[in-house]
Amino acid sequence: MANENYTRVTEFIFTGLNYNPQLQVFLFLFFLSFYIINLTGNLGMIILICISSRLHTPMYFFLSHLSFVDMCLSSVVSPKMLTDFFLQRKVISFLGCALQQWFFAFFVAAECLLLASMAYDRSVAICNPLLYSVAMSQRLCIQLVAGPYVIGFMNTMTHTTNTFRLPFCGPNVINHFFCDVFPLFSLVCADTGLIKLVVFIVAGAVGVFSGLTIMISYIYILTAILRIHSADGRCKAFSTCSSHLTAVSIMFGTLFFIYVRPSASFSLDLNKAVSVFYTAVIPMLNPLIYSLRNKEVKDALHRILPRKMTCWA
Repeated sequence: MANENYTRVTEFIFTGLNYNPQLQVFLFLFFLSFYIINLTGNLGMIILICISSRLHTPMYFFLSHLSFVDMCLSSVVSPKMLTDFFLQRKVISFLGCALQQWFFAFFVAAECLLLASMAYDRSVAICNPLLYSVAMSQRLCIQLVAGPYVIGFMNTMTHTTNTFRLPFCGPNVINHFFCDVFPLFSLVCADTGLIKLVVFIVAGAVGVFSGLTIMISYIYILTAILRIHSADGRCKAFSTCSSHLTAVSIMFGTLFFIYVRPSASFSLDLNKAVSVFYTAVIPMLNPLIYSLRNKEVKDALHRILPRKMTCWA
């Protein structure tokens, strides 16, 4: 009966990032540059992998999909965040919020699982180098890429449908700069205990599965590297997975900090600051990590760029 007095929420209002108004233009240009570098770097990585025959290997097949996911993940959040810098009232429709949450949860889960697929690929390459081309068949590579997308779809359907079926009856102000699931829960006028448990179990399963896959893969990798007698051989073997290990450490470290902290230390303002890192900074860093720390990518760039410059001349 009490629900009869509730007014259904049709839109949400973001509080946005907390910053000094005098820094508005600077911060806008700062995050815009991040977004442009992200799009340029990830799209460039995809194009480079497609046109360079030497990069037509399982490792770069996975990397092209990681670049695609990074580009999409940032595009779910960054355009709205950038336009909100100049809006007094940062509004998003109910449907727009649901769609933003849907795509955000999809691409985050897909990225975590893609990193797990890449860890498995690296473990096969280092532990069984002579059987690598046979073990990592085209069919298996497609399955290791399709799996993250399918599980990401199941993950986001669980999050989004359960969240937006709850009654939102005011207030409608989200203390964030995008529609993340936990700030939304604070606006629900019903018991969210069961839904939070479901979200925790589903998201936790994705995180634990991908994390364990990466951990076990690197245990095998470390064991194989320690068996190599020469120092040069060990360095060469480790260099093939150093870029991936860097990307994994940044991504999982950030997500762990946000979602696995004790509730006593939970701060929405701190959460927003860290969320900026994994929605804007990490997608920009990944192509830089793989291009600056990867000899094959740098060699492919050196082979292609002079040819393109000659054509333009």
